[in-house]
Amino acid sequence: MAVGVFDLFSIGIGPSSSHTVGPMRAAAVFAEELKSSGKLDRVASLRVDLYGSLAATGHGHGTMTAILLGLEGFHPELILPDEVEERLAAIAETGKLQLAGSVQLPYGVQDIVLRPLTILPRHTNGMTFTVSDADGEVLHSATFFSVGGGFIVREGEEDAALKELDESKKELPLPFRTAAELLGRCQSKGLSIGEIMFVNERASRTEEEIRQGLLHIYSVMQGCVETSLKREGLLPGGLKVRRRAPDWHERLLKESRDHDPGYRDPKYWQEWVNLIALAVNEENASGGRVVTAPTNGAAGIIPAVLYYALHFAPGMDVATQADRDDVVVKFLLTAAAIGVLYKEQASISGAEVGCQGEVGSASSMAAAGLAEVMGGTPQQVENAAEIAMEHNLGLTCDPIGGLVQIPCIERNAIAAAKAINAAKMALWGDGTHRVSLDEVIVTMRETGKDMSSKYKETAMGGLAVNVVEC
Repeated sequence: MAVGVFDLFSIGIGPSSSHTVGPMRAAAVFAEELKSSGKLDRVASLRVDLYGSLAATGHGHGTMTAILLGLEGFHPELILPDEVEERLAAIAETGKLQLAGSVQLPYGVQDIVLRPLTILPRHTNGMTFTVSDADGEVLHSATFFSVGGGFIVREGEEDAALKELDESKKELPLPFRTAAELLGRCQSKGLSIGEIMFVNERASRTEEEIRQGLLHIYSVMQGCVETSLKREGLLPGGLKVRRRAPDWHERLLKESRDHDPGYRDPKYWQEWVNLIALAVNEENASGGRVVTAPTNGAAGIIPAVLYYALHFAPGMDVATQADRDDVVVKFLLTAAAIGVLYKEQASISGAEVGCQGEVGSASSMAAAGLAEVMGGTPQQVENAAEIAMEHNLGLTCDPIGGLVQIPCIERNAIAAAKAINAAKMALWGDGTHRVSLDEVIVTMRETGKDMSSKYKETAMGGLAVNVVEC
């Protein structure tokens, strides 16, 4: 299917869309196939092989435990954090997995085979699932690739997936693949970028379904922040990173003591933006429920910039709940339209192109969303997206200890500020600019190809090797 807004903004668990959400989704698909094949009751053994980046940083990203949950039949968009803890505790205690929710097999994290130096041709995030009967005969085997943002592709079906994508795009009323095509659609139809995306979404959903779906996505973002602000202490994983969001929130609330509880002093807009970004990514690092936007590692940027739009952006009319809902829907549709460009022309996978594909794409999407809700023309919106990505080019993915904590959490706050500044710069112009968004996207893709694998989510370079973990 053509990439849509609910593909780019999907609900899952932390800490990584490519290393947690994707592998869980792939394992669940494998389990469902096995169950429908009628061979489930003959399964006597299970083998899981992880390759490349999944093997190199899988422990820090929760890849192994996510796979176990997926093999039990859980899907990332449906499972709740309490269920995660309950099932993982049961597997650890008994040493047994409930394959497809019904067949009990002795299996755990320690049984997964890691091959960090073996890179499969399609993508560095490769995984193979194999089940055999009591005589050792293979009953079912499949290889999947987690290509970023929770998206998965099955080995051998890459060309078919691309063909299906092209065919499904033909069914869209206003298809586009490049920013130039998108701007052309805006000009010929007299619509904004967000409106073009909305027209395409209506090909598969009703107007009310789209609106309510996006408002639900935003409610999950808000819930993520609220949950994070109640947590204190250290983040899991051994780096002893202290949660900052609760203390920062308490400090910021003090500035509203003499005002309405909902008051937000404009002079602290930057601190509030930082807070939202940190809160989301601290929750993500804890394995909590988040929205991939477009990835888990970059999940805090769009909520933070959207918070700015609703509370601090000059000239915004958000007097009623209906007004606020309109801003949320318009913002997310516009951001998604820009996300489609990155997904189809380049990559949103840190393991493929570095963090420029995650944080850079999210910053670009957020800048576009903000520019649109602040009244920008399609040209100004495209300019905002271009500025944000241009100044994230070359951003490496080098998480210390393979954990989505340092530099990931702070990086979201910095990128949110970049998005806001990019939108403001674009809105002070008339939309004309020297470098196009398409040129920047191609540059990002080529930069990712040239980037050493050390800096693409392998924890083999950069901060990951130059900072002592303990």
